[in-house]
Amino acid sequence: MADAPDTAPAATGHITLVGAGPGDADLLTLRAIDRLRAADVVLYDDLASGAALAHVRDDAEQIAVGKRSGQHAPKQAEVSRLMVAYAAMGQRVVRLKSGDPAIFARADEEITAARAAGIPVEIVPGVTTATAAAALVGSALTKRLVARRVQFVTAHEVTGGLPDDLDLAALADAAATTCVFMGKATFPALAEKLFARGLSPETPAVVVENLGVAAPGVIVGTVATVAARLRDAPPPGPCMILYGAALADATAPALPVAPAAT
Repeated sequence: MADAPDTAPAATGHITLVGAGPGDADLLTLRAIDRLRAADVVLYDDLASGAALAHVRDDAEQIAVGKRSGQHAPKQAEVSRLMVAYAAMGQRVVRLKSGDPAIFARADEEITAARAAGIPVEIVPGVTTATAAAALVGSALTKRLVARRVQFVTAHEVTGGLPDDLDLAALADAAATTCVFMGKATFPALAEKLFARGLSPETPAVVVENLGVAAPGVIVGTVATVAARLRDAPPPGPCMILYGAALADATAPALPVAPAAT
């Protein structure tokens, strides 16, 4: 990873946190594309690379700062330092994140670092992986008289285990649709806790692996069958897990959706 200077000239650039969505090039917003084209420096996550980086100028610097479980990656403090240092040099910096920057992306730490340094910061929303997963399986996350509420939760704490402060009563609510981020390894343990809190093992559930690629993996079943699959034969890629009564009509797409004719 490139080293940014520790000292900075008087000129000040700015920082934009850009949501790359689930990875599909056609789900980038127009504003995201505009900011990528204008960027002098792009610090990008592993899951936000690929199609989005095609919009970056050839003369712009591209720096991988992604974090993957079990792999060496730069600490968040170092990512924030780099981001601020480049902006303090007068550079237009894009911090490119998968999904939406406001959802389990540690955007709050980067915003705090930018503001502490007096650097202007902008946020460009992206399509969250939860809504993209629901769209892929042809389902809504809410349903009149069935699912009154949608909740997003991370099932992965800093040590890699299941967080011990989860609101299990809320997560076992049959009238909610729950979207579990980073839960592939911990969902079996979470499911057991939810069953103990009264959630039916037959509650509809979906897993989407490698969302945003040409042919993502899709598992449609119940909380019980999904938990068993993730315990016994977990898919290798990153997964989004959805469960709740609103997912009762979810179906796995038979073939990748063809792009619209131009």
